[in-house]
Amino acid sequence: MARIKGGMNARRKHNRVLKMAKGYRGARSKQYRIAKQSVMRALTCAYRGRKERKRQFRALWITRINAGAHLNGLSYSSLMGGLHAAGIDLNRKVLSEMAISDPAGFAAVCEQAKKALNK
Repeated sequence: MARIKGGMNARRKHNRVLKMAKGYRGARSKQYRIAKQSVMRALTCAYRGRKERKRQFRALWITRINAGAHLNGLSYSSLMGGLHAAGIDLNRKVLSEMAISDPAGFAAVCEQAKKALNK
């Protein structure tokens, strides 16, 4: 029986990694061994970055809400506590968008939160 060599599979694997390493500098885009390490690290960082981006957006929303709340005489925590007490279910993304694009509506929400806190 004839011996089957694995050249085609190896070349396919190498080309897949080298294609992912396109744009890297120097040996990182030319040599399979080094490119493989760079690509593995890049994929790990990309995975981690997708998780981190969600945290960064939440922090941005909280900062915007806090700024809008201070303009209406509340702190962030008292605003969120007041909204919870008033039964207003708006998420942070929507609240931050309101604080920027609809200050009058955000002020009305803050008033509802203040009323719920004073009860």
